[in-house]
Amino acid sequence: MSEAKAGQPRIRVRDLVKSYNRLTVLKGIDLDAEEGSVVTLIGSSGSGKSTLLRCLNLLEIPDSGDIAIDGETLHFDGRKRAGGVDPRQIRRVRSSLGMVFQNFALWSHMTILENVIAAPVHVLGVPREQAVERAHALLRRVGIGDKHACFPVQLSGGQQQRAAIARALAIEPKALLFDEPTSALDPELVSEVLRVIRDLAEGGITMVLVTHELRFAREVSSRVIFLHQGVIGETGPPDQVLRDPQTEACRRFVRSEFGTRMSSVEE
Repeated sequence: MSEAKAGQPRIRVRDLVKSYNRLTVLKGIDLDAEEGSVVTLIGSSGSGKSTLLRCLNLLEIPDSGDIAIDGETLHFDGRKRAGGVDPRQIRRVRSSLGMVFQNFALWSHMTILENVIAAPVHVLGVPREQAVERAHALLRRVGIGDKHACFPVQLSGGQQQRAAIARALAIEPKALLFDEPTSALDPELVSEVLRVIRDLAEGGITMVLVTHELRFAREVSSRVIFLHQGVIGETGPPDQVLRDPQTEACRRFVRSEFGTRMSSVEE
């Protein structure tokens, strides 16, 4: 991975706005993710968490605001087509951020190995032999090295999500974006995916993570951001936001996730 420019966070977002028709989902979001940090987004359904991730990866084009990846700034102006951003910049950003979706998003007609090498070979132009060698190493890293010849349908949900993580890593991203990576999993499979994410965090990979797994967020996060109705309702170190929320909206959310006893977040 390339190094972030001196003094620049790996990801910087300023005054980001995104609307769908008359509904404004993001209302001026600011976010910094320093190199090697884990920024976790929490909040109720509809608060804008997934939309923010999709804007970071330019799967959705913001109406206005700035997104800087590794010091390269994209300025969005809703008065211009596609926000006024050069399509080449959009392609560069998409190829530098690995995205892991809640529903795995693996190609069902490809083997796991073919899924992992697709973007490096066909988008980035990596020689196939080199891409295959790296793919095998990544599949071993996430604990499914023996599943390379399987098709997604032959794997459990946890194994499919680990394959999706390997695919995201295969492009050697500047940062990883996780959108509720365990929400589609049976409870007994959640821990195996969280274990992989924890290992990646300990390895120093920059991440922006959307999750309802608040105990896990407290363990791995550098910073937690509580989104509420399209704005940042609270932000700070995980112990502060999850143990001692300063706003009533955040307190209600944490209680709803942990039950009525706030002390359960400390277990």
